[in-house]
Amino acid sequence: MKINWGLIKFLVLTTSIVVLFGFTKKRNESRKLNKIEVEFTDENDPFVTLNSVNKLLIQNHGSVTGITKEKVDLKEIELRLLKNDLIRTAQVFVTVDGTLGARIEQRDPIARVVAESDFYLDADGKEMPLSSVYSARVPIVTGAIKNNTELLTRLLLKLRADPFMNHSVVGLHCSKDGIVTMKMRKQSFKVLFGKAKDVALKFQNYKAFYQKAKMDSTLTTYETVNLQFGDQVVATKKQEYGTR
Repeated sequence: MKINWGLIKFLVLTTSIVVLFGFTKKRNESRKLNKIEVEFTDENDPFVTLNSVNKLLIQNHGSVTGITKEKVDLKEIELRLLKNDLIRTAQVFVTVDGTLGARIEQRDPIARVVAESDFYLDADGKEMPLSSVYSARVPIVTGAIKNNTELLTRLLLKLRADPFMNHSVVGLHCSKDGIVTMKMRKQSFKVLFGKAKDVALKFQNYKAFYQKAKMDSTLTTYETVNLQFGDQVVATKKQEYGTR
């Protein structure tokens, strides 16, 4: 019987690799972590402190140096981070050199809703709690929010994307039937925006009105600016100035 030395060599080599891999894996898992690195992937100011994230990463452990790699449940840690209402997404990983890393995306507030208990409305159209460490500079929203959340979210996102309107609008009030009234920065008049549709056209009409009124030095003479009539802007002057 002829011995197949090639097959024997292959089996020996394969077995050696498996044993070596298992030994290396076991040794790597038994190593202790030595540091934590947290990266915030969004551009918002910190609503969640680095210290609070660190505590969530090493919960039930006194220090990161007391944790071995084999005891790290990455999925469980991610779920723990996501229970924080200020965090939108979380990715947790362990590097070869023993670093416990986390990539955190915070939720993105686009308005502050003033109600019985204040909260933010985020870019996903969901309620977001206020932060104890930072207050976002966003428009104040009042009125029937919950009945019109989707429409308001779309309007607020378009508002934020327009530099002029984003700087000009400081507050919105929404009625039960979805009619929006805007409060403007440094202006005494209110803008009757109407329902959250034809947004680009209404923004364009307001900008044209504003530039013309500013040129004529008449901005302070108006009480209301109504954008609900298509291409026409209906501006009502204060009583002492008459009506336009």
